Amino acid sequence: MDFDFSDDQQQLRDAVAKWVEKGYDFERRRRIEAEGGFSREAWDELSELGLGGLFIPEDEGGLGMGAVEGMVVMEELGRGIVLEPLVQSLIAGAVLAGHADEDTKDNWLPRIAGGQAIVVLAHQERKARYRLDVCAAVAKKSGDGWTVTGTKSLVPVGDQADAFLVPAQADGRIAMFLVERAASGVAARGYGTQDGSRAAEVVFDNASATLLAQEGLPVLEHAVDIGIAATCAEAVGVMEKMLAVTVEYLNTRKQFGVLIGTFQALRHRVADMKMQLELARSMSYYANLKLNAPAAERRQAMARAKYQLGQSMRFISQQAVQLHGGIGVTDEYIASHYFRKLTQLEMTFGDSLHHLGEVSSRMQDTAGVFA
Repeated sequence: MDFDFSDDQQQLRDAVAKWVEKGYDFERRRRIEAEGGFSREAWDELSELGLGGLFIPEDEGGLGMGAVEGMVVMEELGRGIVLEPLVQSLIAGAVLAGHADEDTKDNWLPRIAGGQAIVVLAHQERKARYRLDVCAAVAKKSGDGWTVTGTKSLVPVGDQADAFLVPAQADGRIAMFLVERAASGVAARGYGTQDGSRAAEVVFDNASATLLAQEGLPVLEHAVDIGIAATCAEAVGVMEKMLAVTVEYLNTRKQFGVLIGTFQALRHRVADMKMQLELARSMSYYANLKLNAPAAERRQAMARAKYQLGQSMRFISQQAVQLHGGIGVTDEYIASHYFRKLTQLEMTFGDSLHHLGEVSSRMQDTAGVFA
């Protein structure tokens, strides 16, 4: 199997890496975090690169690219611990392109691709504990349309978004809806999150909604799987940069006049970090290459990948902080921000314990070893 990236994929990586290096340095990120965790200006710059339209067909204004391109982009954004939630545009583009009617596609897809509209997934509820089949929000028929009532938690940039993808119970099953933030009955309360980004509690009170799919659970599962694959790729970028920062510190910090990077015990710990990084990278590749697989195979792959990424994130972030010592947890130093990012990514779209249960529940008699 050829794991080399194509020239187009490499050019895409280089373009994003250049923007992160020159346009999204640590000081700018800190300003954005202090101002609320989201910058419309930075979002527009991402859109100018065409990144919001990665998964949107070309005839709808997007780039019409696939999972590998999404992985390449998210790795580079991870290296810059970019706060703006591009993964949400990837999810929205794929869901709307695959399930919305033509009028809805024509109305939203070109604007998502161009950055004029932000559409985010609003699916988490307080009692669900990462389970996608647990949904208390309710949708009811209202004339020719629908209304949605319920509360969704930790909605990325929920108080800044233009619309939400919302799962809700309709006629005894979970359906998927599009709800505009400007619709009557929608209220969003924004707040900062662990990694410095922005989220919101969003309340829907008989809010007007557009039905996307009557059988919404498979659509929701696919949306979350896109998010898991993108999160895995982003985490690889974060871990790679955190390892580089740690190695640089070990090669400059002296103890008793000797560089601590020469201490064999610390070199062994760095080697262990590198092994965890490469294991995480291989599972990120696995997850993204399985995005278009049949649903059961895809779901199993995402659970496996997210569990391993969770283990790697925890190991690398903890080792990095310990190797830095006290400076590793100070807000002024970049390592602490990578630590916070990895802590949040580990819990995004299901934490390690949840996905360990998912892996276990999907094991067959062979556990996949000889199948």
